[in-house]
Amino acid sequence: MTSFNAVLARNSENAPSGMGRYSQTVAFSHYNNLSAQLPVDPATGRLVAGGVKEQAERCFQNIQAIVKSIGHELSDVVRITIFLQNIADMHVVNEVYATFFTDYMPTLTTVAVAALPMGALLQVEALLSNGEGTIPNAPQAGDLVKIASNTMNAPTSHLSTQSVAFSHYNNLSAQLPIDPKSGKLVAGGAREQAAQCLQNIKAILESIAVPFDDIVKINVFLKNLSDIDSVDAAYRAFFPDSAIARAVAYVPARTVVEVAALPMDALVQIEAVVSHGDGTPPQAVEDRHGIVIWANNTDRAPRCALATQTVAFSHYNHLSAQLPLHPETQAVVPGGVKAQAEQCLKNIKAIVESIGHTLDDVVKVNIFVKNIEDMGAVDEVYLAFFPGGIPARRTVGVSALPHGAMIQIDAVVANAEGTPPKA
Repeated sequence: MTSFNAVLARNSENAPSGMGRYSQTVAFSHYNNLSAQLPVDPATGRLVAGGVKEQAERCFQNIQAIVKSIGHELSDVVRITIFLQNIADMHVVNEVYATFFTDYMPTLTTVAVAALPMGALLQVEALLSNGEGTIPNAPQAGDLVKIASNTMNAPTSHLSTQSVAFSHYNNLSAQLPIDPKSGKLVAGGAREQAAQCLQNIKAILESIAVPFDDIVKINVFLKNLSDIDSVDAAYRAFFPDSAIARAVAYVPARTVVEVAALPMDALVQIEAVVSHGDGTPPQAVEDRHGIVIWANNTDRAPRCALATQTVAFSHYNHLSAQLPLHPETQAVVPGGVKAQAEQCLKNIKAIVESIGHTLDDVVKVNIFVKNIEDMGAVDEVYLAFFPGGIPARRTVGVSALPHGAMIQIDAVVANAEGTPPKA
């Protein structure tokens, strides 16, 4: 019997199934990765009747059903991501959200996107702790604790916790360009707003004694993709942060997406996933101390100076979003959305194989498409790479992608061997 964690995909009849070639939840080690939930009635397979309130209730009911089906509770959720069709619906959705999380608030990201599958008004995604781990027939430290933290040096909200740590990861709420003292957006354009977002992230990490260079993945949500150069100018001032990181030119994995709107009409919002080498109690010091970040690039996939293709820490690899760029020419491949989807997935496959893994190790796939109607064609390609439909999945429609691409895909990959402690 193996002593390694195994990928564990599960589905429940109490939540929508048959929505595509993906699993409702895929657990690996100490996390469950849930597919984004649409407001679909599992009994009919159709969107529920009513408006955004009814749709929000159904999304959270579906998440609750999945969570309960695997022996967990909503209090085990560490991160919620809400994708809205209309940012004006945020307040109604938040009212529903608050009825499901009454004693504890997970980290939270809310954005409005160009389109959602089935014409839904919203889609909700959850990341869940999994204290028992996934070593077959060998439960791990089921008594690991979740640590939720806030600091007054970054913006606070009654609807979210700034940072929630579990096992070897910290998950941060997406940060808006809010001055924590005034509670208002900072003055200036995209560059100033990006700098404030990153400063807020840094303040949160400093409050829990975590270095800024422990970030393994950054997600940048932009109101206007044309602002990316301004955002990158701010980004370069923060990464790399330390002398050690500068010596190896370390930058996290990264995904950049244009969204339809952001809360408070912000121009940018930034989300971070952070390594947590000390772990959460009661992990023994000898089992956790000095776990290192492994950043890897391969010439078989497109390179970017501001992102690492994959960053491994402990039992997960976090991949940068892959565009349909040919690795040799760095240009978008010719053809339509099927050709572009195939190139994105080829790039992901090349990265995964370059670190000694296979696509069977992928636990979560995030798909961003310029035209949501293209998903039928995308799924034809997707099936060739994931015939078993194992990874959990998220699909959103966006109004623009870098290089004018029609599709962009990122992934989270299991890392059973873990990353070693420092010598």
